[in-house]
Amino acid sequence: MTRLSRRGFLKAGTVASGGILLGRRAVIYAEGNAPLEQFGYGDVQLLEGPMREQFDTNHAFFLAMDEDKLLKPYRERAGLPAPGEDMGGWYDNNPDYDYQHNNERGFATGHSFGQYVSGLARAYAITGDKVTQAKVQRLVQGYAPTISDSFYENFRFPAYTYDKLVCALIDAHQFAGDSEAFAVLNKTTDTAMRHLPEKALSRAEQRARPHKDLSYTWDESYTLPENLFIAYTRGAGSRYRELGVKYLEDDTYFNPLANGENAMINEHAYSHVNALSSAMQAYLVLGSEKHLRAAKNAFEMLVTEQSFATGGWGWDENFWKPGTGALAASLTKSHSSFETPCGAYAHFKLTRYLLRVTRDSRYGDSMERVLYNTILGAKPLLEDGSSFYYSDYNDAGSKVYHPDKWPCCSGTFPQITADYGISSYFKDAQTVYVNLYVPSRVTWVQGSTRCGLRQETRYPWSNQTALSLSLTTPEMFGVALRIPAWAGAKTRVSINGQKADAEVVPGRFVTLRRTWKDGDRIEVEFDMPLRTEAVDAQHPDLVALMNGPVALFALRETGSVSGLRQADLLQAQPMGMGSEWMVKSGAGELRLKPFIDIRTEPYRLYQQVIA
Repeated sequence: MTRLSRRGFLKAGTVASGGILLGRRAVIYAEGNAPLEQFGYGDVQLLEGPMREQFDTNHAFFLAMDEDKLLKPYRERAGLPAPGEDMGGWYDNNPDYDYQHNNERGFATGHSFGQYVSGLARAYAITGDKVTQAKVQRLVQGYAPTISDSFYENFRFPAYTYDKLVCALIDAHQFAGDSEAFAVLNKTTDTAMRHLPEKALSRAEQRARPHKDLSYTWDESYTLPENLFIAYTRGAGSRYRELGVKYLEDDTYFNPLANGENAMINEHAYSHVNALSSAMQAYLVLGSEKHLRAAKNAFEMLVTEQSFATGGWGWDENFWKPGTGALAASLTKSHSSFETPCGAYAHFKLTRYLLRVTRDSRYGDSMERVLYNTILGAKPLLEDGSSFYYSDYNDAGSKVYHPDKWPCCSGTFPQITADYGISSYFKDAQTVYVNLYVPSRVTWVQGSTRCGLRQETRYPWSNQTALSLSLTTPEMFGVALRIPAWAGAKTRVSINGQKADAEVVPGRFVTLRRTWKDGDRIEVEFDMPLRTEAVDAQHPDLVALMNGPVALFALRETGSVSGLRQADLLQAQPMGMGSEWMVKSGAGELRLKPFIDIRTEPYRLYQQVIA
């Protein structure tokens, strides 16, 4: 196959978002503006830093995975020769799986295959690596003959697995140039539909129907519309638009949310945030204001009622009744505070959609909080399938691997790291939006001018970032910079060493519009005052210390400090040039670190303070 051109990648990234319907009816958007465009995967390159390191590590890991192992459960269930060793853990085909005795092997047969293929397809779009492209195409070719009804018979997760396969096949087609992927998608859809419910079923509705055991009530048909709508926008056919509409969970989820009712309480956290991306696709494809309203309302409930200072949410994978002090209770009851790669992937998608549609910078604020406090601190995948699953905010917290091999978070991890670049920048016809302050380079064409913007920074460990422009000829356009809501009054923006003639308001984008020329330089210096955030309204004296977007965790080797005052925390000082901080008080000393820098040290996120 011929590699897609850079212009092709740009188009691919835009269409992937579902906001442009080529050759179809125009959508009238409730927000008054067409959504911001995503850049193509190949148009943004991460430079040296922790995000680039995570992406490279995951790319290499999945590129090296044995293809026979990946295909084995599909071949076995289709009755085909299945050479190679078992993967192990959740991934295996195990007819003897026993839910009652918590035997992990075979819990979700082949569940993450589609995510691994999707992650590789996106990695090819970023790197142009022909070996990666060839692997994606071989995996699609190897999967195609295994499509059969027998795969879905007596199967816990037909909708969940089908959803991941749709994502794999549309990404293989769009990003890895696989011309056969849509034919494979159609055969997959024909087969899966014989085994899926007539509509999106809530977990309560699944429990009300006959089931073999409780695990058969955990399927996620309510997450299907996002990838079905994207399949439609990428040209897979109108049936996918119809299926997307069919599986919108309006009756029990989106309708109540659109009316301001909290339909999230007691629901599975990750999958119900993931489902909100289906609501956003319903807005982008159908122009449904109701679904946009549902997603916006749900986001408010998520960040104000369910989130820790890290941006993580859903302890024990559940949403809890607000106003009950449940978040504080979790600090002693649970070590399963946030389902990290999965939750971060869902959070990034949702905030990316909402930012594009509303141009509201707070969605970028929320994204970066999750980035620096959860997913960038995830431990790397191991060859035996050991995966980092939960961020632990318990008072006796530590970083550990999930006991099961190849759990769901092994699938979302390569997808979110491949998406770091497309989450960093957006654009419309007149303006480039800088959402994340990360070492990176973005290229595009403005009018007839080839443009590039290179960002060099150690943010958030440093309070500065510098952006330099390269242009073939001078060109008029805007550069919009996200000014976080936490930014202090001393935050400054300059152009070529001179203070910019633009009002800098925390919680908004500041737009610098001028005729730019090659070599122009933008510098941002963020005022990062320390602040504290209470775990919930019921426990105002149980607080986390924040520096910009970063939560600081107290290392427990220094012990707990009784009689600590909030004023003491706010006098914390950085130690040397690193990211470690020290609190000194009459009650004792605390050393603190951000999550990304914690290795094996035990820690605690929240500190008890006195006035």
